[in-house]
Amino acid sequence: MKQLRHILEKARRVVMRKGIAAQDADDLVQSAYARMQAYEQKNAVRSQEALLITTAVRLAYNERKRQHKAAMIEMVDELPAVPDANPLPDEVLRAQQRVRRLTEGLDRLPERTRRILLSRRLDGLTYKEIARIEGSTEAAIEKQVARATMDLINWVNGW
Repeated sequence: MKQLRHILEKARRVVMRKGIAAQDADDLVQSAYARMQAYEQKNAVRSQEALLITTAVRLAYNERKRQHKAAMIEMVDELPAVPDANPLPDEVLRAQQRVRRLTEGLDRLPERTRRILLSRRLDGLTYKEIARIEGSTEAAIEKQVARATMDLINWVNGW
């Protein structure tokens, strides 16, 4: 009995050196001892001490692994929620409706005005370049783009 107590205490110290808390070490050694006894009933054991310590160390390793996973899960649970960058379905629908409304507004503009506005807004041409292409003055092009932009804004917002 004295020898068994010595083996159990040795196993407890080994488990504690593996990073297991004192209160958990007793439980691990007890589990290892129960496993060792079950193993001894079916198999020949040359060294109870070696079997007990090896089993306790493996249980300690598994416990540390379980604790690490639990800590990681807890860390993930504490992370702030990342907002979804995707728009909501109703926002997508509204945007599609605005695009349709804008397209209708563009179709209502006179051909030359539409061409000038799209050259400025989509193609990125300067007023000077558009004036040269259209055979007009730069000031006239600026006014036409401003007027067309305001008409479109009013058309889309008036919906």
